[in-house]
Amino acid sequence: MVPMRLYNTLTRQLDELPPPPGPIRMYVCGSTVYQRIHVGNSRPFVLAMWLRRWLKTRGYDVTLVHNITDVDDHVYEEAAKLGKGSRELAEEATAWFVQDTDDLGLGRPDVEPRASETIPQIIAFIEALIAGGKAYESEGSVYFRVASYPDYGQLSGARLEDMVAQEPNPAKEDGRDFALWKAQKPHEDAAWESPWGNGRPGWHIECSAMAEKHLGPEFEIHGGGLDLRFPHHENELAQSRSRGYPFARVWIHNGMLELGEEKMSKSLGNVVTLRNVLDVWGREVLLLYHLSGHWRKPVDFTDESLESARTQVESFRNAFRDPPPRTAATLVWDDFVSALENDFNTSEALSIMHSWRRLGLVDWLEDALGIFGLETLVTEEAAPSAVHDLARRRAEARAAKDYAQADKLRDDILATGWEVRDTEAEPGYRLVRT
Repeated sequence: MVPMRLYNTLTRQLDELPPPPGPIRMYVCGSTVYQRIHVGNSRPFVLAMWLRRWLKTRGYDVTLVHNITDVDDHVYEEAAKLGKGSRELAEEATAWFVQDTDDLGLGRPDVEPRASETIPQIIAFIEALIAGGKAYESEGSVYFRVASYPDYGQLSGARLEDMVAQEPNPAKEDGRDFALWKAQKPHEDAAWESPWGNGRPGWHIECSAMAEKHLGPEFEIHGGGLDLRFPHHENELAQSRSRGYPFARVWIHNGMLELGEEKMSKSLGNVVTLRNVLDVWGREVLLLYHLSGHWRKPVDFTDESLESARTQVESFRNAFRDPPPRTAATLVWDDFVSALENDFNTSEALSIMHSWRRLGLVDWLEDALGIFGLETLVTEEAAPSAVHDLARRRAEARAAKDYAQADKLRDDILATGWEVRDTEAEPGYRLVRT
């Protein structure tokens, strides 16, 4: 069995996972919930769910923890703008997050802890750091002594001598120190009791505490977007190892979606939320889009890239509707396995899947699509009766040479999320999901 290898940001090399059954314990940083999440937030979620599926296929015992950050500056600020309570907004936005990621069709992580539900563990974690001289209380807040951890910067490459405080804070011993606990501010409507007064946790300590609570002091994989490498993940690593914990062995950071103004999606405008993308393009197109790029690389998010993904989705559907004659494979299942075992190279795996499609190897193709949540491409979805009624009326209009009415009905069908295609066989048309 080929050993599974992933690029480890911490060691700057491909590191092997332990052999099956492991276990493999994964912690992936989730979204901060205060509005509908951006489509870019779907990438770490999708990657984690795919990786869990693949590892289970290979015989691993996998636990995936994907947290929800519901205590954060963004929540307080957005709630104030909307005239809502921060807890009310966090609950509402958490429901949006679950709904939108549910609609990706990949299932749920094994555990989805919330920061607000982990306050006792966070306080205990901070108390232990203070007792060890790694943190200190000042004016109702608690700060981590960055200089007390000599290996600070090992994950991101940041150097202590180059670090400067973003905002001067006289409460800190050192401008480089970061907050573990924040004293309640006048505009913050929600706070928790602590030994240092009412307040709430800092962002970084939330993840260290949630990871320890659900996976223990050491686990195999920690994931998240590349934008989290510094300072978030660097601070997690420092505070956890300062307690003597090994913490995560392998750190994986996915590349970001690049969507500059010059590449703004015309179909989506400026509102590039996951919800909007799912409503306009559909889950299968978005999953195929994610599949086409290597997880560590940045990827362009454009109408052209989504249109390419939609074309590929349709090509896979057609392979099952009317498969070509089966031909001997030049790339076999072991090649597909090798692509995924070697740093989870989904773009190479996708190329192999297209080779199988062209050669009519639909059995392998079906198994591969299932790993990525695209098993729906194997069977064609039945259109609702109302859409069939529109299609029959269009066929009648075409037979009567009323092409203007036929074109209008075609557009009406497209508006429902279906496309009508003319065929020689009865009933003279076929309906395909767009």
